[in-house]
Amino acid sequence: MMLNSDYLLFLPLPPKCWNYRMSLPANQIKEPGKQSQPAKSLKEPSQEALPVNLLKESSQESRILCPDPAIVVELNVGGQFYTTTMGTLMKHPGSKFSEILSRSARHYKDAQGRFFIDRPGTYFGLLLDYLRTGQVPTEYVPEVYQEAKFYQIHLLVKILEDMPQIFGEQVARTQFLMGVPNYRENLEVLLHLARAEAVAMRSSKVVVCVVRTEEEDAKCVEPLHILEAKKTPVVKFGPWKAGPMTEDFVCCLEKDIRAKGYKVTSQRYHLSRDPYTCFWIFVFTWW
Repeated sequence: MMLNSDYLLFLPLPPKCWNYRMSLPANQIKEPGKQSQPAKSLKEPSQEALPVNLLKESSQESRILCPDPAIVVELNVGGQFYTTTMGTLMKHPGSKFSEILSRSARHYKDAQGRFFIDRPGTYFGLLLDYLRTGQVPTEYVPEVYQEAKFYQIHLLVKILEDMPQIFGEQVARTQFLMGVPNYRENLEVLLHLARAEAVAMRSSKVVVCVVRTEEEDAKCVEPLHILEAKKTPVVKFGPWKAGPMTEDFVCCLEKDIRAKGYKVTSQRYHLSRDPYTCFWIFVFTWW
């Protein structure tokens, strides 16, 4: 039985097919005697054809496990438990919490289903209080500063960097020590000598020569030879071009040694041929 092709255009189609047929441009509607379009040309536009900004927003939204700000979230931060809301954690765009709460984070949950963060939880409460109230922490500022950098809470990082504890460390002390040649290397030598002198001893002593100027450096050459002849452990720091005085440098050195867990004290070390007081003795106590 032969059918007239004119009637084929009006055969009832399923709703989906009919809607798609009506959405095609007129030049793509099959006409009698013309070959049909390949199947691949009838596909709906893929995501590759979407604008980049729309793809980015879509990707970010799909990554978040649940964007509802009222959803309660339970966290396990290094064994300490915290409860908050999605809105609190997502208050600062671009923070690390977007990654933590993403769909891929399902592999980082504890046995009770809490989001697990492998990070010390001691100071997380102060960080969480800032997210809740906007109140900037005034205690444990250096520790909270490190946590804020880890979680990429950029506004809090900037605020803490302007506080005296962080400003003084980064802008004043650290910048000064960067101008002292081989400071980090000489610090490690100092600690190595202290440990070497500690065998079967309750304490050990290392002489530190601190010279601020080229003139002081030249005048300390002979005393250094005397100490070397006596096999006295000694480390020299300096000279540096500008900055704090010798006493300030010794304070910085003690601070860095204590930050590594050592018990140390310092005092001047006088030699008969040392009129410029360039020498200090550092005493390490082990037990």
